[in-house]
Amino acid sequence: MLTPSLKKNDKQARLLILTVSFVVFAAVVLLSQFKLNLNLSFDVHIFAAINATINTTVSMLLIAAYIAVRKKNYLVHKRLMLSAIALSILFLVSYIAHHLLAGETKYGGEGFLRYFYYFILATHIPLAAIILPFILFTAYRSLTGDYKKHKKLARYTFPLWLYVSITGVLVYLLISPYYR
Repeated sequence: MLTPSLKKNDKQARLLILTVSFVVFAAVVLLSQFKLNLNLSFDVHIFAAINATINTTVSMLLIAAYIAVRKKNYLVHKRLMLSAIALSILFLVSYIAHHLLAGETKYGGEGFLRYFYYFILATHIPLAAIILPFILFTAYRSLTGDYKKHKKLARYTFPLWLYVSITGVLVYLLISPYYR
């Protein structure tokens, strides 16, 4: 196992993780209510394509990190996971920028794809809303060397985070033809 990177302080960590998670959730919800009408010299939907690229990369990093930990290559696992977290922060900034600049897009598909899209969206949104504190608590447990609790949390965090990142890409692929 690796040497802990952080000193363990569960009370302070819990407060910080829950505060950050609430602030991020509130920011996404509140900022989704607004649209900035700016005359930009580029297609604002580029942010959606960037988001899909980031989500694809995060998915690959999560799978590679899973493989690394199964091979007991803990340093590679740590680096891959920290990279996934860093990219997820970049995703959040790009996601907020896209929704502030582009507003809402209505899905225009029909038939099976319409049902598939709304099923994916109905599962993606609530899981995306709740995954952040799981990610942060899982990372905290690892960075403090509490590997038993880290492993226990990661059994839930990994598949949920992977599902959210993959379905984020699917949402983009399904709705991007309807961007104006």
